[in-house]
Amino acid sequence: MKDPSGRLCYHSESMLDSIARKAFLTAIAIAVPPVLAIQIYVPSLLVRASAIAWGAVFVLVAWLLGRSLTRRIRRVTDFSDRILNPNASHTPLESGDDELGVLERSLTRVAPQVEELVNRLGMELSRREAILASMTDAVLAVDARLTITFCNSAFVQAAAGDHRAPEGLPLVRVVRDPALRETLTRVLETGAPVRTRIQLSASDARSYEVSAVPMADLAARGAIAILHDVTPWERLERIKRDLIANVSHEIRTPLATIRGYAETLLDGGLEDERNRRRFVEIIQANGVRLNNIAADLLTLSELESGRTDIQPGPIPVSDALSGAIRAVEPAANLMGVRLHCETIPELYLLGYGIRLEQALLNLLDNAVKFNKPDGEVDVRVQQHADWIEIRISDTGLGIPAEDCSRVFERFYRVDKARSRQVGGTGLGLSIVKHAIEQMGGTVTVESRLGQGSTFTVILPRYSGTEKTTALSA
Repeated sequence: MKDPSGRLCYHSESMLDSIARKAFLTAIAIAVPPVLAIQIYVPSLLVRASAIAWGAVFVLVAWLLGRSLTRRIRRVTDFSDRILNPNASHTPLESGDDELGVLERSLTRVAPQVEELVNRLGMELSRREAILASMTDAVLAVDARLTITFCNSAFVQAAAGDHRAPEGLPLVRVVRDPALRETLTRVLETGAPVRTRIQLSASDARSYEVSAVPMADLAARGAIAILHDVTPWERLERIKRDLIANVSHEIRTPLATIRGYAETLLDGGLEDERNRRRFVEIIQANGVRLNNIAADLLTLSELESGRTDIQPGPIPVSDALSGAIRAVEPAANLMGVRLHCETIPELYLLGYGIRLEQALLNLLDNAVKFNKPDGEVDVRVQQHADWIEIRISDTGLGIPAEDCSRVFERFYRVDKARSRQVGGTGLGLSIVKHAIEQMGGTVTVESRLGQGSTFTVILPRYSGTEKTTALSA
Protein backbone atom coordinates (compact mmCIF):
# COMPACT_ATOMS: atom_id res chain seq x y z
CA MET A 1 0.00 0.00 0.00
CA LYS A 2 1.01 3.68 -0.28
CA ASP A 3 1.40 6.32 2.41
CA PRO A 4 -0.13 9.84 2.09
CA SER A 5 2.94 11.05 0.22
CA GLY A 6 2.49 8.35 -2.40
CA ARG A 7 5.46 6.21 -1.44
CA LEU A 8 5.15 2.43 -1.38
CA CYS A 9 5.21 0.99 2.16
CA TYR A 10 4.21 -2.13 4.09
CA HIS A 11 1.91 -2.37 7.07
CA SER A 12 4.09 -3.42 10.01
CA GLU A 13 1.23 -5.10 11.91
CA SER A 14 0.45 -7.57 9.13
CA MET A 15 4.11 -8.37 8.59
CA LEU A 16 4.94 -8.81 12.26
CA ASP A 17 1.76 -10.70 13.08
CA SER A 18 2.63 -13.16 10.32
CA ILE A 19 5.99 -13.79 12.02
CA ALA A 20 4.33 -14.51 15.36
CA ARG A 21 1.76 -16.68 13.67
CA LYS A 22 4.44 -18.65 11.86
CA ALA A 23 6.31 -19.20 15.12
CA PHE A 24 3.10 -20.37 16.79
CA LEU A 25 2.25 -22.75 13.95
CA THR A 26 5.80 -24.06 13.84
CA ALA A 27 5.73 -24.82 17.57
CA ILE A 28 2.42 -26.69 17.19
CA ALA A 29 3.82 -28.68 14.26
CA ILE A 30 6.81 -29.68 16.39
CA ALA A 31 4.93 -30.49 19.62
CA VAL A 32 1.78 -32.20 18.35
CA PRO A 33 3.31 -35.37 16.74
CA PRO A 34 5.19 -36.58 19.85
CA VAL A 35 2.26 -35.72 22.12
CA LEU A 36 -0.08 -37.68 19.89
CA ALA A 37 2.34 -40.62 19.77
CA ILE A 38 2.53 -40.68 23.57
CA GLN A 39 -1.23 -40.53 23.81
CA ILE A 40 -1.56 -43.54 21.51
CA TYR A 41 1.27 -45.79 22.60
CA VAL A 42 1.86 -44.99 26.31
CA PRO A 43 -0.77 -46.41 28.70
CA SER A 44 0.36 -44.35 31.74
CA LEU A 45 -2.05 -41.55 32.47
CA LEU A 46 0.66 -39.53 34.20
CA VAL A 47 2.97 -39.71 31.21
CA ARG A 48 0.16 -38.74 28.87
CA ALA A 49 -0.75 -35.74 31.03
CA SER A 50 2.90 -34.71 31.25
CA ALA A 51 3.22 -34.93 27.46
CA ILE A 52 0.20 -32.66 27.01
CA ALA A 53 1.59 -30.23 29.57
CA TRP A 54 5.02 -30.29 27.92
CA GLY A 55 3.50 -29.65 24.49
CA ALA A 56 1.40 -26.77 25.82
CA VAL A 57 4.42 -25.17 27.51
CA PHE A 58 6.48 -25.57 24.34
CA VAL A 59 3.84 -23.90 22.23
CA LEU A 60 3.36 -21.13 24.82
CA VAL A 61 7.09 -20.43 24.99
CA ALA A 62 7.34 -20.32 21.20
CA TRP A 63 4.38 -17.95 21.07
CA LEU A 64 5.91 -15.69 23.73
CA LEU A 65 9.25 -15.64 21.91
CA GLY A 66 7.45 -14.80 18.68
CA ARG A 67 5.58 -11.95 20.35
CA SER A 68 8.79 -10.62 21.84
CA LEU A 69 10.45 -10.76 18.47
CA THR A 70 7.39 -9.05 17.00
CA ARG A 71 7.59 -6.15 19.44
CA ARG A 72 11.32 -5.64 18.85
CA ILE A 73 10.90 -5.72 15.08
CA ARG A 74 8.01 -3.27 15.38
CA ARG A 75 10.23 -0.87 17.36
CA VAL A 76 12.99 -1.18 14.78
CA THR A 77 10.51 -0.61 11.96
CA ASP A 78 8.96 2.45 13.62
CA PHE A 79 12.41 3.84 14.37
CA SER A 80 13.58 3.42 10.76
CA ASP A 81 10.37 5.04 9.49
CA ARG A 82 11.03 8.10 11.69
CA ILE A 83 14.61 8.57 10.50
CA LEU A 84 13.54 10.49 7.35
CA ASN A 85 10.83 12.45 9.20
CA PRO A 86 12.40 15.71 10.42
CA ASN A 87 9.47 16.42 12.76
CA ALA A 88 9.55 13.05 14.58
CA SER A 89 11.47 12.42 17.80
CA HIS A 90 14.26 9.86 17.65
CA THR A 91 14.22 7.91 20.93
CA PRO A 92 17.20 5.48 21.09
CA LEU A 93 16.33 1.82 20.72
CA GLU A 94 16.65 -0.55 23.69
CA SER A 95 19.04 -3.09 22.26
CA GLY A 96 19.73 -6.64 23.40
CA ASP A 97 22.79 -8.86 23.09
CA ASP A 98 21.59 -10.95 20.16
CA GLU A 99 21.82 -10.32 16.43
CA LEU A 100 18.72 -8.10 16.45
CA GLY A 101 20.34 -6.04 19.20
CA VAL A 102 23.33 -5.48 16.93
CA LEU A 103 20.94 -4.16 14.27
CA GLU A 104 19.22 -1.92 16.83
CA ARG A 105 22.54 -0.41 17.96
CA SER A 106 23.61 0.11 14.37
CA LEU A 107 20.37 1.95 13.52
CA THR A 108 20.67 4.09 16.67
CA ARG A 109 24.22 5.03 15.67
CA VAL A 110 23.41 5.75 12.02
CA ALA A 111 20.15 7.68 12.63
CA PRO A 112 21.79 11.06 13.55
CA GLN A 113 24.07 10.85 10.54
CA VAL A 114 21.14 10.11 8.22
CA GLU A 115 19.14 12.97 9.76
CA GLU A 116 22.04 15.38 9.27
CA LEU A 117 22.50 14.24 5.68
CA VAL A 118 18.78 14.65 4.93
CA ASN A 119 18.78 18.14 6.46
CA ARG A 120 21.84 19.16 4.45
CA LEU A 121 20.29 17.83 1.25
CA GLY A 122 17.05 19.65 2.02
CA MET A 123 18.87 22.91 2.68
CA GLU A 124 20.92 22.51 -0.49
CA LEU A 125 17.81 21.77 -2.54
CA SER A 126 16.00 24.78 -1.05
CA ARG A 127 19.02 26.99 -1.72
CA ARG A 128 19.28 25.88 -5.34
CA GLU A 129 15.57 26.32 -5.94
CA ALA A 130 15.71 29.81 -4.40
CA ILE A 131 18.68 30.75 -6.59
CA LEU A 132 17.04 29.43 -9.75
CA ALA A 133 13.70 31.03 -8.90
CA SER A 134 15.30 34.44 -8.30
CA MET A 135 17.38 34.42 -11.49
CA THR A 136 16.45 37.02 -14.08
CA ASP A 137 17.45 34.54 -16.78
CA ALA A 138 14.86 31.93 -17.70
CA VAL A 139 15.75 28.39 -16.55
CA LEU A 140 14.12 25.26 -17.99
CA ALA A 141 14.68 21.55 -17.31
CA VAL A 142 13.10 18.72 -19.32
CA ASP A 143 13.25 14.95 -19.28
CA ALA A 144 13.94 12.61 -22.19
CA ARG A 145 10.36 13.07 -23.46
CA LEU A 146 10.65 16.88 -23.40
CA THR A 147 8.31 17.12 -20.43
CA ILE A 148 9.02 20.11 -18.21
CA THR A 149 10.42 19.01 -14.85
CA PHE A 150 11.44 22.45 -13.58
CA CYS A 151 11.18 26.09 -14.63
CA ASN A 152 11.54 29.39 -12.81
CA SER A 153 9.24 32.42 -12.89
CA ALA A 154 11.38 34.13 -15.54
CA PHE A 155 10.69 31.26 -17.96
CA VAL A 156 6.97 31.33 -17.13
CA GLN A 157 6.83 35.04 -18.00
CA ALA A 158 8.92 34.61 -21.14
CA ALA A 159 7.38 31.48 -22.60
CA ALA A 160 4.16 30.51 -20.85
CA GLY A 161 2.75 34.01 -20.73
CA ASP A 162 -0.26 33.07 -18.60
CA HIS A 163 1.82 32.94 -15.37
CA ARG A 164 0.75 29.37 -14.59
CA ALA A 165 3.38 26.85 -13.56
CA PRO A 166 3.88 24.55 -16.57
CA GLU A 167 5.82 21.85 -14.69
CA GLY A 168 4.68 18.39 -15.72
CA LEU A 169 3.39 19.59 -19.09
CA PRO A 170 4.93 18.68 -22.44
CA LEU A 171 7.13 21.47 -23.75
CA VAL A 172 5.15 21.66 -26.98
CA ARG A 173 2.06 22.74 -25.02
CA VAL A 174 3.93 25.61 -23.39
CA VAL A 175 6.27 26.87 -26.13
CA ARG A 176 4.86 27.01 -29.63
CA ASP A 177 8.11 28.12 -31.25
CA PRO A 178 9.97 25.04 -32.58
CA ALA A 179 13.46 26.49 -32.15
CA LEU A 180 13.66 25.77 -28.40
CA ARG A 181 12.32 22.22 -28.80
CA GLU A 182 14.78 21.53 -31.63
CA THR A 183 17.66 22.79 -29.48
CA LEU A 184 16.75 20.56 -26.53
CA THR A 185 16.16 17.59 -28.83
CA ARG A 186 19.63 18.02 -30.30
CA VAL A 187 21.14 18.09 -26.78
CA LEU A 188 19.31 14.89 -25.81
CA GLU A 189 20.31 13.11 -29.01
CA THR A 190 23.98 14.12 -29.12
CA GLY A 191 24.70 14.58 -25.41
CA ALA A 192 26.69 17.70 -26.28
CA PRO A 193 26.05 21.30 -25.14
CA VAL A 194 24.33 23.60 -27.64
CA ARG A 195 24.44 27.39 -27.76
CA THR A 196 22.12 29.28 -30.08
CA ARG A 197 19.86 32.35 -30.38
CA ILE A 198 16.08 32.10 -30.70
CA GLN A 199 12.98 34.28 -30.60
CA LEU A 200 9.89 33.54 -28.50
CA SER A 201 6.64 34.90 -29.88
CA ALA A 202 4.92 34.68 -26.47
CA SER A 203 7.26 37.41 -25.16
CA ASP A 204 6.63 39.90 -27.98
CA ALA A 205 9.26 38.30 -30.22
CA ARG A 206 12.09 38.96 -27.77
CA SER A 207 15.46 37.37 -28.56
CA TYR A 208 17.17 34.94 -26.20
CA GLU A 209 20.65 33.46 -26.07
CA VAL A 210 20.06 29.78 -25.21
CA SER A 211 22.68 27.64 -23.48
CA ALA A 212 21.47 24.03 -23.25
CA VAL A 213 23.40 21.13 -21.71
CA PRO A 214 22.53 17.50 -20.88
CA MET A 215 21.92 16.65 -17.23
CA ALA A 216 24.93 14.78 -15.90
CA ASP A 217 25.21 12.02 -13.29
CA LEU A 218 21.54 11.17 -13.41
CA ALA A 219 19.92 7.84 -14.17
CA ALA A 220 17.16 9.54 -16.11
CA ARG A 221 18.12 11.43 -19.28
CA GLY A 222 17.24 15.08 -19.52
CA ALA A 223 18.47 18.53 -20.44
CA ILE A 224 18.58 21.96 -18.86
CA ALA A 225 18.54 25.28 -20.71
CA ILE A 226 19.25 28.86 -19.62
CA LEU A 227 17.63 31.60 -21.72
CA HIS A 228 19.32 35.01 -21.49
CA ASP A 229 17.35 37.95 -22.86
CA VAL A 230 19.53 39.73 -25.42
CA THR A 231 16.80 41.96 -26.85
CA PRO A 232 18.29 45.18 -25.36
CA TRP A 233 21.71 44.33 -26.80
CA GLU A 234 20.21 43.62 -30.22
CA ARG A 235 18.36 46.93 -30.05
CA LEU A 236 21.60 48.73 -29.16
CA GLU A 237 23.41 47.00 -32.00
CA ARG A 238 20.65 48.01 -34.39
CA ILE A 239 20.75 51.61 -33.15
CA LYS A 240 24.54 51.62 -33.52
CA ARG A 241 24.32 50.34 -37.09
CA ASP A 242 21.63 52.87 -37.95
CA LEU A 243 23.65 55.67 -36.38
CA ILE A 244 26.76 54.77 -38.35
CA ALA A 245 24.74 54.55 -41.55
CA ASN A 246 22.98 57.86 -40.88
CA VAL A 247 26.17 59.71 -39.93
CA SER A 248 27.92 58.36 -43.01
CA HIS A 249 25.00 59.47 -45.16
CA GLU A 250 24.83 62.92 -43.57
CA ILE A 251 28.52 63.74 -43.91
CA ARG A 252 28.89 62.22 -47.38
CA THR A 253 27.01 65.04 -49.13
CA PRO A 254 28.88 68.04 -47.61
CA LEU A 255 32.21 66.22 -47.96
CA ALA A 256 31.50 65.49 -51.61
CA THR A 257 30.47 69.12 -52.14
CA ILE A 258 33.61 70.44 -50.44
CA ARG A 259 35.81 68.07 -52.45
CA GLY A 260 34.07 68.91 -55.72
CA TYR A 261 34.37 72.67 -55.36
CA ALA A 262 37.93 72.40 -54.04
CA GLU A 263 38.90 70.38 -57.12
CA THR A 264 37.14 72.95 -59.29
CA LEU A 265 39.19 75.73 -57.72
CA LEU A 266 42.42 73.77 -58.14
CA ASP A 267 41.61 72.97 -61.78
CA GLY A 268 41.42 76.61 -62.77
CA GLY A 269 38.51 77.97 -60.79
CA LEU A 270 40.84 80.31 -58.89
CA GLU A 271 41.21 82.37 -62.05
CA ASP A 272 37.41 82.62 -62.43
CA GLU A 273 36.90 85.98 -60.76
CA ARG A 274 33.13 85.88 -61.21
CA ASN A 275 32.50 82.47 -59.50
CA ARG A 276 35.48 81.74 -57.22
CA ARG A 277 34.03 83.62 -54.26
CA ARG A 278 30.77 81.69 -54.59
CA PHE A 279 32.75 78.44 -54.67
CA VAL A 280 34.55 79.32 -51.44
CA GLU A 281 31.27 80.33 -49.79
CA ILE A 282 29.76 76.94 -50.67
CA ILE A 283 32.81 75.20 -49.20
CA GLN A 284 32.48 77.29 -46.06
CA ALA A 285 28.75 76.60 -45.73
CA ASN A 286 29.30 72.86 -46.00
CA GLY A 287 32.17 73.06 -43.52
CA VAL A 288 29.83 74.83 -41.09
CA ARG A 289 27.26 72.09 -41.66
CA LEU A 290 29.84 69.39 -40.86
CA ASN A 291 30.81 71.29 -37.72
CA ASN A 292 27.15 71.54 -36.68
CA ILE A 293 26.65 67.79 -37.18
CA ALA A 294 29.73 67.04 -35.06
CA ALA A 295 28.63 69.47 -32.34
CA ASP A 296 25.10 68.06 -32.23
CA LEU A 297 26.45 64.50 -32.08
CA LEU A 298 28.67 65.40 -29.13
CA THR A 299 25.76 67.12 -27.37
CA LEU A 300 23.48 64.16 -27.99
CA SER A 301 26.13 61.71 -26.79
CA GLU A 302 26.56 63.70 -23.58
CA LEU A 303 22.80 63.78 -22.98
CA GLU A 304 22.37 60.06 -23.64
CA SER A 305 25.22 59.16 -21.31
CA GLY A 306 23.53 61.03 -18.44
CA ARG A 307 26.88 62.43 -17.33
CA THR A 308 27.25 66.16 -16.70
CA ASP A 309 29.69 68.32 -14.79
CA ILE A 310 26.98 70.93 -14.17
CA GLN A 311 24.99 70.77 -10.97
CA PRO A 312 21.20 71.21 -11.38
CA GLY A 313 19.73 74.34 -9.91
CA PRO A 314 16.63 76.56 -9.97
CA ILE A 315 16.04 77.93 -13.48
CA PRO A 316 13.75 80.90 -14.21
CA VAL A 317 11.62 79.81 -17.16
CA SER A 318 11.24 83.42 -18.32
CA ASP A 319 15.02 83.85 -18.60
CA ALA A 320 15.43 80.64 -20.62
CA LEU A 321 12.58 81.63 -22.98
CA SER A 322 13.80 85.19 -23.41
CA GLY A 323 17.30 83.98 -24.30
CA ALA A 324 15.96 81.50 -26.86
CA ILE A 325 13.58 84.06 -28.40
CA ARG A 326 16.34 86.68 -28.72
CA ALA A 327 18.51 84.10 -30.50
CA VAL A 328 15.89 83.36 -33.20
CA GLU A 329 14.64 86.94 -33.66
CA PRO A 330 17.07 87.77 -36.50
CA ALA A 331 16.06 84.70 -38.53
CA ALA A 332 12.37 85.38 -37.79
CA ASN A 333 12.67 88.98 -38.97
CA LEU A 334 14.49 87.85 -42.10
CA MET A 335 11.70 85.38 -42.96
CA GLY A 336 8.91 87.70 -41.88
CA VAL A 337 7.75 85.38 -39.09
CA ARG A 338 6.12 87.06 -36.08
CA LEU A 339 7.09 85.83 -32.61
CA HIS A 340 4.42 86.19 -29.95
CA CYS A 341 4.70 85.33 -26.26
CA GLU A 342 1.99 86.16 -23.75
CA THR A 343 2.65 87.45 -20.28
CA ILE A 344 3.82 84.49 -18.26
CA PRO A 345 4.33 83.86 -14.54
CA GLU A 346 7.91 83.81 -13.33
CA LEU A 347 8.22 80.13 -12.57
CA TYR A 348 11.21 78.04 -11.62
CA LEU A 349 12.21 74.48 -12.36
CA LEU A 350 15.15 72.39 -11.18
CA GLY A 351 17.51 71.48 -14.00
CA TYR A 352 20.26 72.71 -16.27
CA GLY A 353 19.84 76.23 -17.64
CA ILE A 354 22.01 75.68 -20.70
CA ARG A 355 20.17 72.48 -21.65
CA LEU A 356 16.72 74.05 -21.19
CA GLU A 357 17.64 77.08 -23.28
CA GLN A 358 19.16 74.84 -25.96
CA ALA A 359 15.97 72.71 -26.10
CA LEU A 360 13.72 75.78 -26.34
CA LEU A 361 16.04 77.32 -28.94
CA ASN A 362 15.85 74.18 -31.12
CA LEU A 363 12.03 74.18 -30.92
CA LEU A 364 11.78 77.90 -31.74
CA ASP A 365 14.38 77.60 -34.50
CA ASN A 366 12.39 74.80 -36.16
CA ALA A 367 9.15 76.80 -35.75
CA VAL A 368 10.76 79.68 -37.62
CA LYS A 369 12.68 77.74 -40.29
CA PHE A 370 9.75 75.51 -41.26
CA ASN A 371 7.16 78.29 -41.18
CA LYS A 372 5.42 80.07 -44.00
CA PRO A 373 6.26 83.62 -45.06
CA ASP A 374 4.40 86.04 -42.78
CA GLY A 375 3.68 83.15 -40.43
CA GLU A 376 3.45 83.20 -36.65
CA VAL A 377 5.09 81.46 -33.73
CA ASP A 378 3.15 81.51 -30.47
CA VAL A 379 4.72 80.71 -27.09
CA ARG A 380 2.54 80.03 -24.04
CA VAL A 381 3.47 79.01 -20.51
CA GLN A 382 0.93 77.59 -18.09
CA GLN A 383 1.46 76.77 -14.45
CA HIS A 384 -0.07 73.78 -12.72
CA ALA A 385 0.13 72.44 -9.19
CA ASP A 386 3.27 70.36 -9.71
CA TRP A 387 4.44 71.05 -13.25
CA ILE A 388 5.00 73.70 -15.89
CA GLU A 389 3.68 73.47 -19.43
CA ILE A 390 5.40 75.27 -22.31
CA ARG A 391 3.61 75.23 -25.68
CA ILE A 392 5.32 76.41 -28.88
CA SER A 393 2.95 76.59 -31.86
CA ASP A 394 3.61 77.63 -35.45
CA THR A 395 1.61 78.14 -38.62
CA GLY A 396 4.09 76.30 -40.77
CA LEU A 397 4.11 73.28 -43.03
CA GLY A 398 2.93 70.77 -40.44
CA ILE A 399 3.91 67.14 -40.01
CA PRO A 400 2.08 64.13 -41.48
CA ALA A 401 0.36 62.02 -38.83
CA GLU A 402 2.46 58.96 -39.66
CA ASP A 403 5.67 60.93 -38.98
CA CYS A 404 4.70 62.49 -35.64
CA SER A 405 5.88 59.47 -33.65
CA ARG A 406 9.32 59.50 -35.31
CA VAL A 407 10.31 63.17 -35.41
CA PHE A 408 12.38 62.76 -32.22
CA GLU A 409 14.57 60.05 -33.76
CA ARG A 410 18.12 60.87 -34.74
CA PHE A 411 18.53 62.06 -38.34
CA TYR A 412 14.82 61.63 -39.06
CA ARG A 413 13.48 64.33 -41.35
CA VAL A 414 9.96 64.83 -42.63
CA ASP A 415 11.11 66.95 -45.59
CA LYS A 416 14.73 66.01 -46.21
CA ALA A 417 15.29 68.54 -49.01
CA ARG A 418 13.82 71.43 -47.01
CA SER A 419 15.74 70.43 -43.89
CA ARG A 420 19.10 70.44 -45.65
CA GLN A 421 18.21 73.67 -47.45
CA VAL A 422 17.70 75.50 -44.15
CA GLY A 423 20.80 73.90 -42.59
CA GLY A 424 19.24 71.28 -40.34
CA THR A 425 21.32 68.38 -39.04
CA GLY A 426 18.39 66.09 -38.21
CA LEU A 427 19.47 65.95 -34.56
CA GLY A 428 17.70 68.99 -33.09
CA LEU A 429 14.51 67.32 -31.89
CA SER A 430 16.43 64.31 -30.59
CA ILE A 431 18.52 66.72 -28.48
CA VAL A 432 15.30 68.37 -27.27
CA LYS A 433 13.84 65.04 -26.19
CA HIS A 434 16.93 63.92 -24.27
CA ALA A 435 17.48 67.33 -22.65
CA ILE A 436 13.89 67.53 -21.40
CA GLU A 437 13.90 63.91 -20.17
CA GLN A 438 17.19 64.55 -18.34
CA MET A 439 15.32 67.17 -16.27
CA GLY A 440 12.43 64.78 -15.56
CA GLY A 441 10.05 66.15 -18.19
CA THR A 442 8.36 65.10 -21.41
CA VAL A 443 7.91 66.61 -24.88
CA THR A 444 5.12 65.79 -27.31
CA VAL A 445 3.96 67.06 -30.71
CA GLU A 446 0.56 67.66 -32.29
CA SER A 447 0.40 68.64 -35.94
CA ARG A 448 -1.81 68.94 -38.97
CA LEU A 449 -0.31 68.90 -42.41
CA GLY A 450 -0.41 72.38 -43.93
CA GLN A 451 -1.73 74.00 -40.74
CA GLY A 452 1.23 73.96 -38.38
CA SER A 453 2.55 72.12 -35.35
CA THR A 454 2.45 72.46 -31.56
CA PHE A 455 5.23 71.14 -29.35
CA THR A 456 4.35 70.77 -25.67
CA VAL A 457 7.06 70.59 -23.01
CA ILE A 458 6.06 69.53 -19.50
CA LEU A 459 8.60 69.92 -16.69
CA PRO A 460 8.34 69.46 -12.92
CA ARG A 461 7.86 72.72 -11.06
CA TYR A 462 10.37 74.01 -8.52
CA SER A 463 8.89 75.73 -5.49
CA GLY A 464 9.79 79.43 -5.25
CA THR A 465 8.47 82.96 -5.32
CA GLU A 466 6.07 83.43 -8.21
CA LYS A 467 5.73 86.75 -9.97
CA THR A 468 4.23 87.80 -13.28
CA THR A 469 6.42 89.35 -15.89
CA ALA A 470 5.94 90.31 -19.50
CA LEU A 471 8.23 88.73 -22.06
CA SER A 472 8.48 90.77 -25.18
CA ALA A 473 9.12 89.32 -28.55
